[in-house]
Amino acid sequence: MEKKIVKRKAYVDTSYCVACGACENVCHFGAITISNGIFSKIDYDKCVGCGKCAKVCPSSTIEIKQLGGN
Repeated sequence: MEKKIVKRKAYVDTSYCVACGACENVCHFGAITISNGIFSKIDYDKCVGCGKCAKVCPSSTIEIKQLGGN
């Protein structure tokens, strides 16, 4: 039986991001930075989709999405 690998990544709706830095502070992988003091920017090569950033976001602007694949 073939295993299906599901990848998860964080996505930011920059129009609602308040650039508070909570997500950047909680990310142990260094995948999130505050860009120009305006919004969060995600490095998708570093993001493991753990969801910690989405949980601490006060504006609920970060969403964890599943990407299909094997």
